[in-house]
Amino acid sequence: MSAPASSTTPTSVAASSTSSTPTAPGALPLIGHALQLARRPLPFMTSLREHGSVVRIRIGPTPAYVVTDPALTRKVLVTDSAHFVKGGKIIDALRMFFGDGLATVADGDTHLRNRRLIQPMFNKAHIADRGAAMIDQVQHVVRAWPAAVPRDVYADMNEVALSAFLVALFGADLPEHLEGEFVTLMPEIMKGAIRQTILPPWIARLPLPVNRAHADRVARLRALIDQAIDHHAERSPGLAPSADAERCPHAEARTQDQDGLFKTLLTADEPLTRQQLQDEAITLLTGAIETTGTTLAWTLYEITQHDEIQRRLREELTAVCGDRPLRYDDVAQLHYARQVLQEAIRKYGPAWMVTRTAARDIDLGGHRIPEGADVVWSPYLHQHDALYFPDPDTFDPDRWTAERTPAARGSFLAFGDGRRKCIGENFARAELQIILASILQAWPRFTHTSRPPRTQAVVTVKPDALTMAYYPQATSTPQASAEEARLLQPLKSRKKQ
Repeated sequence: MSAPASSTTPTSVAASSTSSTPTAPGALPLIGHALQLARRPLPFMTSLREHGSVVRIRIGPTPAYVVTDPALTRKVLVTDSAHFVKGGKIIDALRMFFGDGLATVADGDTHLRNRRLIQPMFNKAHIADRGAAMIDQVQHVVRAWPAAVPRDVYADMNEVALSAFLVALFGADLPEHLEGEFVTLMPEIMKGAIRQTILPPWIARLPLPVNRAHADRVARLRALIDQAIDHHAERSPGLAPSADAERCPHAEARTQDQDGLFKTLLTADEPLTRQQLQDEAITLLTGAIETTGTTLAWTLYEITQHDEIQRRLREELTAVCGDRPLRYDDVAQLHYARQVLQEAIRKYGPAWMVTRTAARDIDLGGHRIPEGADVVWSPYLHQHDALYFPDPDTFDPDRWTAERTPAARGSFLAFGDGRRKCIGENFARAELQIILASILQAWPRFTHTSRPPRTQAVVTVKPDALTMAYYPQATSTPQASAEEARLLQPLKSRKKQ
């Protein structure tokens, strides 16, 4: 059992009041536990629970303190959050990409101001206003997939998530070439960001080709965001649409939704600088794409492995929508779909390591944390805690029924908690529901065509390889069965080997 969290107000730490913090085994000279974090991050992270409620690791020569007890993590994020500020190795590396966006800006007046400014963008009324345009865009994307062709699920889910969020953020008439470049750039930029997180800072500063390529991509992304901001500003209500806007495949939704969520920032009483607008746009885009795409990819994989779950999802969708297309008002009635998505978020993270910095010497559950130290917490670790989630490796949407949810809530931290809790949680849940329902409606059947994916801890816990084929018929025809057998033959051959 983990050590109980202290309920007292933190004070300056005396050595006599604290217990010795255990150090994780397996550290190597110079690099510490960096090799384990790079090669087997998830098993290593979850193994720390057996060593105590707070465990010391080394990332290079720098010590960090991993909190394995969810009650203590809530102290870090909520009760004692003033003493554990936004920072640490991961945040420092991501700040090179995000700038001072809401996810990485230091605690203080700037963070509070920007959070208050952005918060209305993600209230339920604002999201609902853009629901129809998002559904239209998602349906356009998923219905364009060719039938019976194996597709990279992770790439597809990132693309559809980005496409939906661009509509919500910048409006329904964003030029297609901008959307296409966003889709191409974002995956490579995220790979570069996590590489800089794991490697020593001095390597990231060397004039290596890989570092220059990453810097060039980030610069191009900022240029694209500038173009999107300028385009958005020109499309204020009352202006006649341009010829470019008429070429948008979703022009029918333009008049109602062309403002987009970003109008809130562009019309603020205290206008943000262009740099600040770029930083916030990058933060919002990354948060909306990476976590949403990862969750959806794992969700589709799990429902192809569980016929009963897929059956219940489709029956619920039919009961709510009948034969008509999804409407935004339907989303709130898809209760079982919400449970399935919640379980995918629980099982796969999606974030696996987050850091804070101790602002002072402080006691945490009887452990001395020195000022300036990195404090690490892991949603993945907490959400695989068998004390809260029995049989944690089993995909079980029914653990989120009303009767069972309270027992699990204490260890569910996928969206964080406290004053730095994810501001886009409501939007993320709505977007996930829309995309999953749209795929189920567009494709009565889909099959997994690759080997079982392995977890890969990058920024999120993503599948390393996952392909699926989609079919317009609910049941397999002789021709479709032959095609499925052909697609699955390489997989069967690998299993025999």
